[in-house]
Amino acid sequence: MYEGQVRAVIEEECLLDLETANIPFWTTIKKFMQFFESEHKVGLYFYRTTTFLNQKWGTTSPVKYEDPKYQFPVSLKAYGNYSYRVYDARDFFTHVVGGQSVFLADDFRHTLSARIIHTISDYLAESQYSYAEIDSKREEIAHSISIKLSITFRKLGFDITDFRIEGTEFDAPTQQRINRIADLIAESHAAEAAGLDYTHLQQLEAMREAARNEGGGAGLGMGMGAGIGLGQSMAQSLNDQVQHSPATQPKNDPMAALTQLKKLFEADLISEDEYRAKKQDILNSL
Repeated sequence: MYEGQVRAVIEEECLLDLETANIPFWTTIKKFMQFFESEHKVGLYFYRTTTFLNQKWGTTSPVKYEDPKYQFPVSLKAYGNYSYRVYDARDFFTHVVGGQSVFLADDFRHTLSARIIHTISDYLAESQYSYAEIDSKREEIAHSISIKLSITFRKLGFDITDFRIEGTEFDAPTQQRINRIADLIAESHAAEAAGLDYTHLQQLEAMREAARNEGGGAGLGMGMGAGIGLGQSMAQSLNDQVQHSPATQPKNDPMAALTQLKKLFEADLISEDEYRAKKQDILNSL
């Protein structure tokens, strides 16, 4: 550096003659009005060409966007590590180091982290990866972010040589919504396995819960009528299954009804008492 400008970048071992406008002693005497400080300053700066490994990053605040699959707002956090090195010493000194006489790796980490988080947050918000796919797309996301970071940071004289996403985390409300969706899907599959549609399953569950509730007049009334309603719903479900069975199967086949009833009991959709009572009704009809 000479008079505030980068005059040369030396990348090989050599001997150099530094030519300046300073004249020993005489320049010092002339600058008594400037407290004997000459403006013809020369600075020699040394920088490391090695790669700095395993630098940590993490989003400082949640990235908010709408999940494209489930259509509800989510808040996402992410964290990982990266590596970097000085790519162009001239640009690095001009745009990052400036007039500092000493610039440490810790100083640079603060500068780099702020710029990295901004780029990562923008990318995640624009890409809008669904909760169900973000972990499986982690490598693709890291690769895309790495390209964006390299384009941005090479202008500042350094390069991101490695960028990784170690983990992602959604906020608690998002987790609760996803768990509810998973429960509903599991219940729907259970109903399908038992030969019921989801509406019938919900009706059965509602009546069973009302029958268990012994408090209040409404609960008592539901408890008295729950057995009748439950039996009617089960009978209707069984009749529907018989009507939609293959033509080779006769109507009101007791064997089919008993098989369907068994499936309901094994799926824990009816109690043992309800199972035995309905089974006896079918046998009595023979």
